[in-house]
Amino acid sequence: MLNYCKNIRALLMTRQDCLSSVSLKAFHIQLLVMYGEIMICTAVDATMLSCLAFSCSSLETLEITMADKAINNMTGFKGVFSSQLIVAYLARSDTVKVISCPNMSELSLCFTQQSTECTDLVSLMDGLGRSCPNLRNLHISSIQLSNEAVSALEGANLRGLCMLSLILGSKMTDAAVASIVRSCASLELLDLSGSSISDSGVGMICKAFPHTLSRLLLALCPNITTCGIQAATAQLPLLQLMDCGMSLRSNLQNEKQGAYFGEINGRIRLCPKLPTLKKQPMRQKLIIKHDNLKKLSLWGCSAIDALYVKCPELIDLNLNTCTNLHPERLLLQCPNLKNVHAFGCQDMLIGAIKNQVLNEFAAAEPHLPCKRLADGSKRVQLSQFPQEQASIISRIA
Repeated sequence: MLNYCKNIRALLMTRQDCLSSVSLKAFHIQLLVMYGEIMICTAVDATMLSCLAFSCSSLETLEITMADKAINNMTGFKGVFSSQLIVAYLARSDTVKVISCPNMSELSLCFTQQSTECTDLVSLMDGLGRSCPNLRNLHISSIQLSNEAVSALEGANLRGLCMLSLILGSKMTDAAVASIVRSCASLELLDLSGSSISDSGVGMICKAFPHTLSRLLLALCPNITTCGIQAATAQLPLLQLMDCGMSLRSNLQNEKQGAYFGEINGRIRLCPKLPTLKKQPMRQKLIIKHDNLKKLSLWGCSAIDALYVKCPELIDLNLNTCTNLHPERLLLQCPNLKNVHAFGCQDMLIGAIKNQVLNEFAAAEPHLPCKRLADGSKRVQLSQFPQEQASIISRIA
């Protein structure tokens, strides 16, 4: 079939026999997506990927995604070398040592969350400046991320980075933040979810990027307190998205670990291993005032018992499993609020949210069916007529 499609530019492969049965050299493929379910990875190995790089001379975007049960056969995959490649998303590429793509602007590396990962992140990140000097977006997910690896990124001198996402690195502390501040001039997005940075690190971020940073994700950072969160919202005037999910937890021993929604490419990211550091004090009060914030995520912040949010542009608020938040200590002054996620919250709190959200609206939006989200919650929808008594906030037990 493909022999009759000489002008094809994008190709999605999901079967294990696709690569062996198709010769890609005759095509000018610019986008190649390979999704591995159970068996495809037995056909995709280091040799095959090398052949792809040779055959697809016009390839600009490469995405390799693997399901949890997929067999990873790319154990000999040492590096990516291409003068044309601009965007690369590589999952479970635990043996990658070199990325040499001078025109690459976006790179995403997601390693397995196991101690057997053998990639030397220090060497890899140190070489990015020489081999990928035009990088603007960098995403690395690895439990091996450390202060040393981030320091190597500083030596790479990638001053053009706009988006930096380094997640699951529980060994990253404020020293890593200091390296980021010294190496990046104008970050617009910073994701350090799963790290061990503290309020001091948040302060460094605020001081370094007050005129550029619009998205800050600090989920699963147990050393951050309400002081750090409030400082970020007070000192970052362009902030539109902030995620502090499970950073304010009352008991690190008993919290269930689960999935959380990542803003990078709108994907679900799993964090089965969390930093286990100090316990947060109970009964914390959080005050968020911001003129431009549109999305605030406080899911799993069980240490919060009082919350005041005054954000005129806020559209989405995630309070999933804020189990200790008291209804009488909640105040929402957000006239544009459309979605509130309240999965796992007390019934009285859900009622308080419903009343406050309704009172903020003079004219309600058309009622739409609730849509289940990936975390099991449902969107809060405003009914078309204010007098309707139908349930507006839905919670799935």
